[in-house]
Amino acid sequence: MTKNLDRREFLMAATAAGVALTHGSGRAASAADMPALLGGAPVRKGGGGRSWPIVSESDEEAVAEVARTGRWYRNRSVEQFEEEYARLNGAKFCVAVSSGTSALFASLGGLGIGPGDEVIVAPYTFVATVNVALLHYAMPVFADSDRETFLIDPAKIEAVITERTAAIIPVHIGGAPCDMDAILAVAKKRNIPVIEDACQAHLAQYHDRKVGNWGATGCFSFQVSKNLSSGEGGAILTNDEAIAAKCYAFHNNCRKPKVASYDFTYDGGRATNLRMTEFQGALLLSQMKGLAERAETRSANADYLTQMLGEIPGIAPARPCPGATRNAYHLYMFRYDPTEFANMPRSKFIQALGAEGISASGGYGPLNKAAFIQNALNTRPYVRVYGEKAIREWEERNRCPENDKLCEEAVWFTQSMFLGPRSDMDEIAAAVRKLHSHAAQLAKV
Repeated sequence: MTKNLDRREFLMAATAAGVALTHGSGRAASAADMPALLGGAPVRKGGGGRSWPIVSESDEEAVAEVARTGRWYRNRSVEQFEEEYARLNGAKFCVAVSSGTSALFASLGGLGIGPGDEVIVAPYTFVATVNVALLHYAMPVFADSDRETFLIDPAKIEAVITERTAAIIPVHIGGAPCDMDAILAVAKKRNIPVIEDACQAHLAQYHDRKVGNWGATGCFSFQVSKNLSSGEGGAILTNDEAIAAKCYAFHNNCRKPKVASYDFTYDGGRATNLRMTEFQGALLLSQMKGLAERAETRSANADYLTQMLGEIPGIAPARPCPGATRNAYHLYMFRYDPTEFANMPRSKFIQALGAEGISASGGYGPLNKAAFIQNALNTRPYVRVYGEKAIREWEERNRCPENDKLCEEAVWFTQSMFLGPRSDMDEIAAAVRKLHSHAAQLAKV
């Protein structure tokens, strides 16, 4: 009995039959040759990589020990973590806080950023980088991205500096180090402090020093997806004792470090409570034991994958900045050119990868165009401080055309996908090659 097929089913059936007859040098194509979206077998049937977070008996014991002692507040585990994390990164001081957002917020607070100030930020980043400026009633100002690196373009920073500029926040997005030499050269000329957003860049390195050591402060996140995780948590690194003290006071309601609980003398200015708990500190101390080994595995796998993907037309892995010596690969980022894939939309490419068992994402949207920023700027406090004219002109002033293109091209893989064997990378590359070979057929379904 004849079955009625809809257009999608007809195209899939016809394409599969046509490729089976003509594939290669006259041989019939196997199911493995065909993309899964066209009825073929997926490249990967399992998930690949490692489940995340990786939980050990040491982690369980560390948390249980805190529960047994009753020291659930900021105490010796947090202080030990601060010492060890500073030493691991080659920094003099570390202030542990409740999140990466808190680290950025406290850094701005410690530097005295407030209403009337402007903070230069990257447009390709997580929303927290902008939110912390808004929380201080500072004006976020965007410097455009370098599409090839996915990072803030140092050449675009100086043009957006004004007499109001009070800080620059470059973001080591995905774990890729920014061009800190170029950024610091611009900042030094204008005497503007630099806050490194290293929330995704644990153990990433620029020249011979780890990121987070180059600016006035470096900020890290330990949220559950991060390469070093305690569910939530964050840290500020600095080599300036005075800044460390100010950040500590800001995060602890103007309290000084290591004072008796009944000491109610205060230090600093504006402040809040952004303290890390003892549970987080103990868990981080345990999780740090495998941090370096996991970083090596990610780097080796990512470098291997880059060699293979770089040979596929239309796939451009993120280029490292000059001076970047180690990428943390919290994200593996590349640009997708649909014209090399028979104009198959990025969304279809990602869907087809998913059908092959390879999870991928389109990443961030253009943050400078997000409605929440205009909502914040058009509130009474902002209008009073900056004036209606400045608010009206903000959108035009903050156009980022290169970042707009990047947001249309970007594709991500996440860090846990790089903790498996090298064969996982072979599967990813095989899936992308398969989609490239059959792009014309996929673009029609």
